[in-house]
Amino acid sequence: MNKLYIGNVSAEASEEDLETIFERLKIPHSGPFLVKTGYAFVDCPDEKAANLAIERISGNEELFGKVLEVAISVPKSQRSCKMQIRNIPPHMQWEVLDGMLAQYGTVESCEQVNTDTETAVVNVRYAAKDQARLAMEKLNGSMMENFALKVSYIPDETAAAEGASGRGRRGFNARGTPRSGSPGQGARPKMQSDIPLRMLVPTQFVGAIIGKEGATIRNITKQTRSKIDIHRKENAGAAEKPITIHSTPEGCLNACMTIMEIMQKEAVDTKFTEAIPLKILAHNNFVGRLIGKEGRNLKKIEQDTGTKITISALLDLTVYNLERTITINGTLKESNKALEELMTKIMESYESDMAAMNLQSNLIPGLNLNALGLFPSGAPGMGPSMSGMPPHGAHGGSAYGGQPESETVHLFIPALAVGAIIGKQGQHIKQLSHFAGASIKIAPAEEKDSIQRVVIIIGTPEAQFKAQCRIFGKLKEENFFGPKEEVKLEAHIKVPSFAAGRVIGKGGKTVNELQNLTCAEVVVPRDQTPDENDQVIVKIIGHFFACQLAQRKIQEILAQVRRQQQPKPTSGGQPPQPRRK
Repeated sequence: MNKLYIGNVSAEASEEDLETIFERLKIPHSGPFLVKTGYAFVDCPDEKAANLAIERISGNEELFGKVLEVAISVPKSQRSCKMQIRNIPPHMQWEVLDGMLAQYGTVESCEQVNTDTETAVVNVRYAAKDQARLAMEKLNGSMMENFALKVSYIPDETAAAEGASGRGRRGFNARGTPRSGSPGQGARPKMQSDIPLRMLVPTQFVGAIIGKEGATIRNITKQTRSKIDIHRKENAGAAEKPITIHSTPEGCLNACMTIMEIMQKEAVDTKFTEAIPLKILAHNNFVGRLIGKEGRNLKKIEQDTGTKITISALLDLTVYNLERTITINGTLKESNKALEELMTKIMESYESDMAAMNLQSNLIPGLNLNALGLFPSGAPGMGPSMSGMPPHGAHGGSAYGGQPESETVHLFIPALAVGAIIGKQGQHIKQLSHFAGASIKIAPAEEKDSIQRVVIIIGTPEAQFKAQCRIFGKLKEENFFGPKEEVKLEAHIKVPSFAAGRVIGKGGKTVNELQNLTCAEVVVPRDQTPDENDQVIVKIIGHFFACQLAQRKIQEILAQVRRQQQPKPTSGGQPPQPRRK
């Protein structure tokens, strides 16, 4: 039997009232309703009926002015390590879900439940009861991409045999049935990768790739189960045209190799004597990690595959086109192997970035990630167009809305990383400044043997976000932090001396709340002497999103102080001036 707990029941509600709701919604139940003060119980014939009741009634049905809550009834003695999470966004990637669950402990299994709903449902088992209890407290009712998660315990006796054996990736054990795509996609095969494969082909071979009346390209599409776009009208007169392939990683690889074979055959038929290297396009956000510190990652791929790989210069980038061209020279077999390794590296970087972004983006209210250009266009809803169209906000708009004021942040980086941030002949810092729309300068070293240097960033909140994000990412790419080590930096912002007390709060209450909320260390050094502008320093130490959230929260406090400092109009005086937005 599957017993349901019905909560938030009005004192006026009767067994007949609840039965009427079940009958109207065509939800079977196998016994009478046991109505208590404020709640009730009922048995359902099977798990499907219980899930249907939860889905249709919980949070959706009102009885005598109270919205009913429905969950599986689990006695306290059976509340152990297993829980069910419902209302998961249908397009959430498994990696994001894994990362969210792993925050609360070791996940031994995470298996999808097949339902008829658009949102996804998973059963999760933690290694310990306290971990499951913490996850229940933190996740139930929390918002994920505008969906409120619903979490309930699963009776341990009904699922004792579900334990998994063997260790899986990222500390997860085996999951039972294989998963693909996102929880909302169920067991259906994932037909499209999150990042399309983009390649460049010589313009003279486009006709051969398309074939007579499109027969060749249709055949490639059918055989590889891909969606292929040949951008013939882009860059009129250019020697090369981009092709975008949407498929699974394997489908992208097969389609790319088929196109290469067609071009080589056409070259023989037309007596084209020049070599035809494989050229692909990759978003600049991933290139640093492809190359690795001192080019180690790229050299290893070259050694493993017998190819020669070159990457276009940063100088070729514009704020509207953030792709770099990767050229692979080698035989078809060698190029295929190199491409497979490159695609794996790119996907790992993308999944890592997306997991962090999806988990943390809601920490900065109003931030429009579409305007930031941190991800390639193939990522759903992320990044600017790669076809030359300017991203949202490129003509004066802002990801934050309005016209926010400029801010100054001093970001401390390892002294050895200065060269990586500046780049050859200063090209990297110029490109970064142009991309972020911020002034970025490296302050001179205070001492000869300083182990840290200060990056001075001046710009709007959006510019700060973009610039600091790239700097944190660059330090990770260049291996200034270990592969499993989180990049944590110290940032200084200045606040008016009279406002420092507001940041600290009575008895340190505000600064403690800031630290709990942001996971950053926030310090207002005591006994500071204000500078010539009557300002003092606030230190923020943490990972990128922690630093960003702390900066935003402190700026909110300062804005509130400024509003309170504005003179109030007298009854006979001039009308109040509009507040600056």
